[in-house]
Amino acid sequence: MNELKGVHHVTAIASSAEKIYDFFTNVLGMRLVKKTVNQDDIQTYHLFFADDKGSAGTDMTFFDFPGIQKGVHGTNEIARTSFRVPSDAALAYWEKRFDRLNVKHSGIQKQFGKHTLPFVDFDDQQYQLISDETNTGIASGTPWQKGPVPSEYAITGLGPVFVRIGDFDYFKEVLEKVLLFRETAQEGAFHLFEVGEGGNGASVIVEKNGSLPMAQQGFGTVHHVAFRVEDRTALEEWIERMNRIGLPTSGYVNRHFFESLYTRVAPGILFELATDGPGFMGDEPYETLGEKLSLPPFLEPKREAIEKMVRPIDTVRSTKTFEQE
Repeated sequence: MNELKGVHHVTAIASSAEKIYDFFTNVLGMRLVKKTVNQDDIQTYHLFFADDKGSAGTDMTFFDFPGIQKGVHGTNEIARTSFRVPSDAALAYWEKRFDRLNVKHSGIQKQFGKHTLPFVDFDDQQYQLISDETNTGIASGTPWQKGPVPSEYAITGLGPVFVRIGDFDYFKEVLEKVLLFRETAQEGAFHLFEVGEGGNGASVIVEKNGSLPMAQQGFGTVHHVAFRVEDRTALEEWIERMNRIGLPTSGYVNRHFFESLYTRVAPGILFELATDGPGFMGDEPYETLGEKLSLPPFLEPKREAIEKMVRPIDTVRSTKTFEQE
């Protein structure tokens, strides 16, 4: 059985595509590698922020569903997304950067032997930076070369995803017996699970918490998390495995930029398995990634109608020079 390789992407909901573009570009220094629409709801933008090359395992993506309510954090949610930075010194840089740019954060902390810096955005979406200083396991990506953050401090990819769950025993069984994660550490109510080569890019941190009210999805919350599989062959193996175990799934889905399978592993928790390729370089040159509205082939005939539906957002960066500070 082909093991999952690690975290592929996290998809969340924002109140504003424009504001999330500004936050990820100018504050976090991540590269917009694709400006497209939600393939199941074409009036909604779908923005992909990643490393310099749009590598699998580095991208956080956002929907901005028109008219959606603010989400409520609670039990049974994908609660927090981590971003990897190269070192503990990078966290000290980010603490000062967040102070300067008025980003709410909780100061540098330590969990499972790694230094972290929890923070939130304008929607109260929950994130943290995590230092790779003592990390081993799956490699991270390449920082955005022309972004506003110096390369030695810049975000390189996704780290552990946090899940808050009421029925921990059931969820542990799904992680270990279905998805082949292994529990490697525990600190109080928090349990660290790793898969594949392990390390920051292949981890899920599960908080056992049945006391909070049920989370409610909306802007400021995560929609789903995806885990990496090598290719279509590996994905088909997983589809067959899920069917055999009896876990309900979407079946095979072609998202053009990758191929997928979705499964709801617990109430409020949607997981996706996604192939590493083909990636984001197929329809745009490297220099201008994310600057035009990119549509998968099956939506291309509807381009004129879609462009009238989604308001224009200026995402041109190839003509700009970011001052690194």
